Amino acid sequence: MAKALFIKRADLVKNTAISGNVDVDKYIQFIKLAQDIHVQNYLGTDLYNKISADIIAGSLSGNYLTLVNTYIQPMLIHFSMAEYLPFASYQIANGGVFKHDSTSGSPATKEEVDFLIQKERDYANYYTNRFIDYINQNNSLFPEYLSNSNEDISPDRDAYSSNWNL
Repeated sequence: MAKALFIKRADLVKNTAISGNVDVDKYIQFIKLAQDIHVQNYLGTDLYNKISADIIAGSLSGNYLTLVNTYIQPMLIHFSMAEYLPFASYQIANGGVFKHDSTSGSPATKEEVDFLIQKERDYANYYTNRFIDYINQNNSLFPEYLSNSNEDISPDRDAYSSNWNL
């Protein structure tokens, strides 16, 4: 089944610190990655596939359109940035892996990039928590949310993740 992206380039540029002049080829794969890993984890396979199919068919409407625009897109925007930031200054080409540096600025330190990644994760977790609250109160509007079975991904109902290792 083909999968559609739930956000567009303009959504990322408008709602994050990413510059509009960044080539979309530099980050498009991170949108897909964030959607597959994070968004599908919270929607579950069946709801994820329903929304994807509706976007491809151009038939996303009603409660599903509200769900995507109000709850899913904001969390995907920030999960996408959290995935993209560690790779933003690198390019892989025929000659190997290269790190860009600016002629008019200084490169960010690892700690500064880690701070930005954590801020994006915090934003994503906030929007994910809003999504979880909404979907739990309105799951009767979205029968696919609880219809997963067998090897399907069942929705995660906890928005907060931790980087702690015990």
